[in-house]
Amino acid sequence: MSRMDDAKEFIPVRIAILTVSDSRSLADDRSGQVLVDRLQAAGHQLADRKILADERAEIAEQLRRWVSDPDVDVVISTGGTGLTGRDVTVEAHRDVYEKEIDAFGTVFTIVSMQKIGTSAVQSRATGGVAGGTYMFALPGSPGACKDGWDDILSKQLDYRHRPCNFVEIMPRLSEHQRRK
Repeated sequence: MSRMDDAKEFIPVRIAILTVSDSRSLADDRSGQVLVDRLQAAGHQLADRKILADERAEIAEQLRRWVSDPDVDVVISTGGTGLTGRDVTVEAHRDVYEKEIDAFGTVFTIVSMQKIGTSAVQSRATGGVAGGTYMFALPGSPGACKDGWDDILSKQLDYRHRPCNFVEIMPRLSEHQRRK
């Protein structure tokens, strides 16, 4: 099973938070704040934080800006992962991904099932990689953000987590671009 290897040193990563909402502002963005509070408590750095409306092209453009920013290692978005017509965050993420992390959505569903039962089928949480940057889309509820961070991302974004984690392979994410 998974465990922390205390012989290894913690490596902080730089994380950008994107809230996708037609109605939220920084003052009432509880889901984004949950993520900010948790990443900082874990010892990571908040690289940037933004709120955008549910507009696919604008979301994808912001994701691309962060992917091209050497000061951003990870992007976590919250909101827009549901089934309604305005929920376009997943499509925007997929517009940017080079590779999708299929198991992220599966593991998120398993975690959610333990908390909200079959209502978990309404989430389209997703993860992927582009330009050496990890990107994750979580649902817009504070509870879902807590679940995604506490049960998945806090471990995978911790270099000490064993048997493996996302941080240890970060240097290799864009190795295909160096082969030319």
